[in-house]
Amino acid sequence: MIVLTPLKKFQFPIHAECINPDVFQGKSVEEIASLQVWEGNRQKKLGDIFKIEATTHETPNITINGDVSEVRRIGQGMKNGEIVINGDAGMHTGEKMAGGKITINGNAGGWTGSSMKKGLIEIHGNASDYLASPYRGSTEGMRGGKIVVDGNVGSDSGSHLRGGLIKIKGSAGPFLGFHMSDGTIHVEKNAASRLGANMTGGKIVVSGSVDELMPTFTIDSIKPKVKIDDTETAQGPFYVFLGDLAEKGNGKLFISKANNAQLGPIYEKYL
Repeated sequence: MIVLTPLKKFQFPIHAECINPDVFQGKSVEEIASLQVWEGNRQKKLGDIFKIEATTHETPNITINGDVSEVRRIGQGMKNGEIVINGDAGMHTGEKMAGGKITINGNAGGWTGSSMKKGLIEIHGNASDYLASPYRGSTEGMRGGKIVVDGNVGSDSGSHLRGGLIKIKGSAGPFLGFHMSDGTIHVEKNAASRLGANMTGGKIVVSGSVDELMPTFTIDSIKPKVKIDDTETAQGPFYVFLGDLAEKGNGKLFISKANNAQLGPIYEKYL
C-alpha cells in the first residue's frame, strides 16, 4: 500500500489524475514520486507535494491522510483497486471510474463520480453540486456503479443519469435527477425543488418531504413499498408520479405519503 500525506496546506488547485491504483501498480516509491501533476499553472512532481510511503499492507492500494479538497481527479478512470481518503476530497474524484472502490472519510467536491461506469464510491460526509453529473453541455451521465453519501448533496446531482444507484442518506438540493433516463436515486430525507425535471426514465425515491412537485408529473398510484436494488427495499406508502410529461417521459417519482400530507388533498382525488 502507498500512503500519501500532504506536505503543506494547498492554496491552488492541483490536478493529479495520476493518483490511481492502475497508475501506481508495479511502480516503486521513487517512480511514483516522479509522476507529474499540476499545481495551479506550474508542473510539479507528486513527490513535491506529498510525502510518499510504502507499507506492507496490501489494501487499500492508496491511502491519503489529510485535506485534499484542492486536489482534483483522484482516481479518474480507475478500473481496479481501492483508494481511501481520510479527509475532504477535491473535484472530479472518481470521474469516469470503471471499477474498484473509493472511500472518502470527509466531504466530496463537485462532479464526484462524473460519468461513472462501474465501481463504488462511499462518501462519509456531504457531497457538493453535480454529484455523478457530467460537465455543463454534456449528456454523458453516470451509467453504472453505486454512490453512497452519508450526508447531504448539492444541486444538480444525478443529472443525465443513465444507470447505477445513488443513495443519499441526508437531503438533496434542487434539480435532483435532471434529465435522467435510467437508474435509481434514493433520498432518505428531503428533496428540494425541480425534482426529476426533464426526466424520461428511471426512478427517484424520496423517503422524506419534497419542497414541490412539478406540474408536468401526474399521479399514478400509491404503493406500499419500492425496490431500491437487489438488497434493499424502502417501506412506504409512496405516492407514485409519472413524468416528466413535458419530455413524454416514463420516469417515476416515489414520494413518501406520510411525510407529504400536503399532497393528499391535491392528488388523491385523481386515483
